[in-house]
Amino acid sequence: MAGVALIEWDALGPYRVAFSTREGGVSEGAYASLNLGIRTEDDPAAVVENRRRLCEAVGADADAATMAWQRHGATVTRAQSRGIVTPGTVYDHCDGLWSDERGRAMLLITADCVPVAIARRPESRVRPALAVLHVGWRGLLAGIVAEGVRAIGPGKLAAVVGPAIGPCCYEVGEEVAGPAREAFGADVVVDGKLDLWTCVERALRAAGCEQVERLDVCTACNGERFFSHRRDLGRTGRQGVIAYVT
Repeated sequence: MAGVALIEWDALGPYRVAFSTREGGVSEGAYASLNLGIRTEDDPAAVVENRRRLCEAVGADADAATMAWQRHGATVTRAQSRGIVTPGTVYDHCDGLWSDERGRAMLLITADCVPVAIARRPESRVRPALAVLHVGWRGLLAGIVAEGVRAIGPGKLAAVVGPAIGPCCYEVGEEVAGPAREAFGADVVVDGKLDLWTCVERALRAAGCEQVERLDVCTACNGERFFSHRRDLGRTGRQGVIAYVT
């Protein structure tokens, strides 16, 4: 759809995977323009329209699509709830969704945390399947990446690490830096700044993903393209990852 700016991933299979930007919606002010987050001070009707536009842009059925009630944890569930444009829809409390159902789009939202998509490469005896994850430092250390891989099941896996706050901007305290070093290596924290991109890549490879692509685009640095919770001091919108088996 004209106006909705996307970053798409070629997942080498019957999949559609895209990362949204803040471009192409109807929200105004701090939430201009494609804000996907309903739990903000934005007009809920504008958010619903933005979600509808995103679905149309990727050829997804908004009434069959699903989201999650994100908790910064490590729970990954099968996509079941329907209707990301239906007021009052009850979603699972989780930070990861997976599906092998054709046409069931899954949307997770971020504003500095890492959006991740994992795809099982289709083979003659393996059903195509996709997972999307919302990965912050808490969920990462709690093992959400391994849970996402486990949910999809065995097979050759490929993954992509989407736009998120980069090592240029992500200052953390020792309560975060220490566990991150222990889990992912001493080099993931430099001068008090955490490299979430590398942490997530290493977690994906350790969990069994043979191919990992990274966009290496910082949401905090790119204010014209992305919302950023840290840059905007909490008053900001949400972009996201949307994916489905075609």
